[in-house]
Amino acid sequence: MDNTIKIALAGEGGQGVQSIARIIVEAANDDGKEALYIPNFGVEQRGGVSVAFCQISNEKIGSPKFKYADLVIALSKRAVIRTKQYVNEDTTFIYDTSIEVKEEELPQEAKKIFAIPALDIAKTELHPRVFNIIIMGAAIETTKIIDMEQAKKAIEKKLGYKFEQNPKLRELNYKAIERGANLVKDLMA
Repeated sequence: MDNTIKIALAGEGGQGVQSIARIIVEAANDDGKEALYIPNFGVEQRGGVSVAFCQISNEKIGSPKFKYADLVIALSKRAVIRTKQYVNEDTTFIYDTSIEVKEEELPQEAKKIFAIPALDIAKTELHPRVFNIIIMGAAIETTKIIDMEQAKKAIEKKLGYKFEQNPKLRELNYKAIERGANLVKDLMA
């Protein structure tokens, strides 16, 4: 039985898609799971569409590529267009409400489509720099691939040196991941 969770995260270069993909995969590996991450981006580090492909399983993962994702998160209009090919009737599709996208531009075949105000929350409640951590919380809650404590350990491992310099950053990142998870919980209720 295949229990592999496949995730495609996409956004504009600089939105932190690759960073959160690495943190999620490292957290899963630290939790004893098999996890693969493949980055995909153009030559422009900032300003181009960046896609991160993740697979996480309790068993060996046969191939790093996949045709359809269990979860697609798109953080820009170009990312919505670019990731539609990874959506089928088993896919949950999440996009940020700040994206100006028409209903017909969204993948109609998706099992569920959720719009979350992650960027707005980052700007008004927390800090714009934790936008990607809010998205990470949404991904974790949607897929249940790792628990919140394991995710926080992975954030600590990745950003601990910054937390030592400014301890308030730890609390800010932890609030952001929990806020992202709660956004999805509210929509799924």
